Amino acid sequence: MKRHLRTFLLLFFSSLSLSLLPPAGAQITAPAPAQEKPQQFTLPNGLTLIVKPDRRAPTAVHMLYVRVGAMDEVDGTTGVAHVLEHMLFKGTKTTKPGEFSRLVAALGGRENAFTTRDVTGYFQQIPANKLEDVIRLEADRFANNQWPDDEFKRELEVVKEERRSRTEDNPRSLLFEQLSAVVYQASPYRRPVVGWMNDLEAMTPQDAREFYRRWYVPGNAAVVVAGDVDPAQVRRLVEKHYGSIPARAVPPRKPREEPQQNGVRRLEFKAPADQSYVALAFKVPQLRTFDKTPENDDALALTVLSAVLDGYDGARLDRALTRGPDRVADSVDAGYGLWGRGPQLFTLSGVPAAGKTPEQVEAALREQVARVAREGVTEAELQRVKTRWIAGEIYKLDSVMGQARELGSAWVMGMPLDSDTRLMARLREVTADQVKSVAARYFGDDQLSVGILRPLPVDPNRKPRQPAAGARH
Repeated sequence: MKRHLRTFLLLFFSSLSLSLLPPAGAQITAPAPAQEKPQQFTLPNGLTLIVKPDRRAPTAVHMLYVRVGAMDEVDGTTGVAHVLEHMLFKGTKTTKPGEFSRLVAALGGRENAFTTRDVTGYFQQIPANKLEDVIRLEADRFANNQWPDDEFKRELEVVKEERRSRTEDNPRSLLFEQLSAVVYQASPYRRPVVGWMNDLEAMTPQDAREFYRRWYVPGNAAVVVAGDVDPAQVRRLVEKHYGSIPARAVPPRKPREEPQQNGVRRLEFKAPADQSYVALAFKVPQLRTFDKTPENDDALALTVLSAVLDGYDGARLDRALTRGPDRVADSVDAGYGLWGRGPQLFTLSGVPAAGKTPEQVEAALREQVARVAREGVTEAELQRVKTRWIAGEIYKLDSVMGQARELGSAWVMGMPLDSDTRLMARLREVTADQVKSVAARYFGDDQLSVGILRPLPVDPNRKPRQPAAGARH
């Protein structure tokens, strides 16, 4: 629940300035550039390969997705998935700590990695004629990652400093971390991706090594390649470098379903801050397939509701809460996760204006949803958000990295390769009545958790913390 609040919209707008979007009601008539369809293969050892040719520039993206994240940790070792991501840069039998990044840079490329609740990913963007070099490097560290204990201890200090600078020094990040622990009881989404500090303090090199051996197996991973490439050649290269990695069973995952909530949950959180803040989290359905089921239909309607409330400049929340002499908030947000390996939330949040309270912002946010439940939304609003999504579909093709990430994310969720096309088609079908219906059914107290940041005085002499040396992302 970071600034996850516009996640779905950002997926489509990542390569597009809002100023370039057409006005509401405009028709998109220019066809998208011709694109080759992605192809998917499965190696004998269980590794998935997805290839998406895009020959407009002599560049390629290579990504390795491992279907493991913070949700696969156990209590006492929170943060180990993220720590292990850092350790993948610390060497193999044939490469020294830090050498991976130096070699990619020497190829004229850039690289990094990320960890979320659902997945750990590693990526490189390089000239297309250097693709085999990064395939070889990534396959080597996936299969042969190793490092001395002292290297682990040094990198663990980097991660702890990362937690301090990104979470502990940020009162809103702390609020959302605490709120997640209140929202979820059984779901592992209650744990922070970076880990609790006491778990980081107690983490051992063996914790990371065991997590690596357990989850970094071919059947739990996918290689995604996009760019100026030939699928048959990519398949040969991947089979050459990844194919010899021995197959091992993917560990079984037990279901950890969230129990039904009965009544609103509230969190009062105090921290040094300039302004108070309020966040509302509602438990709602998520998209599991593209089949026409009540749950999937509701998930799509919730996506449209999020966009109607806060999908563009001057959307409902902005107009109603942040403008005029009687405005109640300085800023507001709405968002919906749509899909994930764990349960998803619909979130509303805001910063009270001068003289206003978090409770007033909470009431105003809920009133806007209640208004949709009473009065519905207009066809003009629906057309506006749908037009923007279609524009985003066209412009996102400019990003080879974006195409690769979208394919990898779909694989993580068990979705088909053409998820983007199917999603657009299903969103176009959402009606005003469906949006009105979900606004009426999913925003009561029994689905709600509220977090309020109560500001404490800020030390005027405190200096901003410097970014951790060696921190990635």
